[in-house]
This record gives sequence, structure tokens and C-alpha cells, in this order.
Amino acid sequence: MENQTDINAVLKKRRDNGGDFWATADGRLAVGSPFSTLESLLTLHELEVDRGNKVVRGALDLLLEASREDGRYNLAPSGTLYPCHTANTARILCRFGFVDDPRVQRSLSQLLEIQHHDGGWQCAKFAFGRGPETEFSNPGVTMFALDAFRFTKHLNKHAALDRAVESLLQHWTVRKPTGPCQFGIGMLFMQVEYPFLRYNIFSYVYVLSFYKRARKDKRFLEAFDILKSKVDEDGKLVIERPNRKHAGLTAFSKGKPSLPATKRYQEILSNLGKPKK
Repeated sequence: MENQTDINAVLKKRRDNGGDFWATADGRLAVGSPFSTLESLLTLHELEVDRGNKVVRGALDLLLEASREDGRYNLAPSGTLYPCHTANTARILCRFGFVDDPRVQRSLSQLLEIQHHDGGWQCAKFAFGRGPETEFSNPGVTMFALDAFRFTKHLNKHAALDRAVESLLQHWTVRKPTGPCQFGIGMLFMQVEYPFLRYNIFSYVYVLSFYKRARKDKRFLEAFDILKSKVDEDGKLVIERPNRKHAGLTAFSKGKPSLPATKRYQEILSNLGKPKK
């Protein structure tokens, strides 16, 4: 398998947080970035490991077992349950083929029920204080939610998702930090990050490319042109800002073309009806 050395390195860390499957000893599934249960699963998915892998399946079972009747997830023994937890967990489960699982369907329904007034999703955690900008949704959470919904029958058929897409396109114009988590679009946003752990030019363009509402929009095309400028002469996407803890993984090496990232870039080209070069 391609990237087997990287895959083995991630799998080797499954007990480093104190529990198994990258969880902590007390069962926290979102702690230890980028090697939490959630992020390790996302990384392995980008390295093309499927749910048939026993360790991956064990981690996925932890997520499914964390599902609540109301669609949210208990990713820790205690604490507030935010929409980002629901959206991030749902998108990972969808990526591994669980979109039709009743627990995931509950999560997706719950997200539609709590959509913010501007079309995105908001986590009401005001760590940086309150201001006019914090009344808006969190672009990062909105991107997570849209990443999940692209696997569903609602893709390009639900007005609520069009509103969510518009909220991200509006952020491209506004640029300033918005939402309680203060997501902004600046120099760091414009540097290619991979895998898709955070709100970034690459993840932004990738997710929006699945939505017809975005594909012909001037704002999206501007973002796509910036991403396209990061491709080398061989048509491969170069990683500019990897997570420092991924330093030992060759698929995410800084300043070098990444085969998995290039495959995702080629998906964007396919969604836009462009040749893969």
C-alpha cells in the first residue's frame, strides 16, 4: 500500500494518549492533536486506509458508541457539547462510509435543526470575548458540516446547504475573523495545510468544490486560482504548512509535493470539469 510507512507511524501511536485507539485513559476522543482519535482517523483516511483495518474499526466504534439520542456525541466524560464536535465526528464517519447509519443520520438532522441565522453553524463559546463579529457563524465549523453533507442525498438539493455555502463565500469577501472562534482569512490561511484538520485554503476549496452553488461563483474561483498557484510544474500540490507533529510523515512534508494531497486536488479539478493537469 502507498504511504505504508506513514500509516504504520500513525497506527503505532494508538496508545500514546493513555487509552487505546488514540483515546485518553478517561475516554477523551478529541485530545492529543493531531493524534487524537478524531484526527488520527481523518489522517488515516487521507492515507487511504479503509474501515476494514482492525485498528481503524476500533476507533470508529468509539465514535459510534459516543453517539447520543439527540445526535450529538460524548467525546469526553464531561463538558459542553458543541456543534463542532457533532460536525467533525459526522464528517469522519461519513468519510468511512457510515452516512446511512441511524446515528449519523440523527447527527445530520440535528445540525440542520441548529443552523445559525447566517446559514452556517456556530459554537457559542466566546473564548476571545464578544463583539459584533462573534454574532456570525464559525466558518471552520460550517466547513466541517458541509464536508459531512456532501455524502448525503441533500447535496445540491437542500436550500439550507446553499445558505451554508453562501456563508463561506461571504467570508471570502469579509476576510476578517468572524464567529466566536475568530476564524479569519489571512496569510496563514493561504498556506496549504494537509491533511484537512483545519479551516484553510485547501480544505475550503476542496469542500466547496462539491457544491454547485459555489463552483461558478467569482469568490470561489478566486480561491481556486490561489490554490492552483501552489501546484508545481508536474501538477502536484506542494504542502506549505504541515502540522509540526506530522514532521516524520513523508506524505505531509513541508515544501514537497504530496501524492495524497494531489489526489484531493485532482478531485477538485474533476468537480470543476477541468483536466487533471
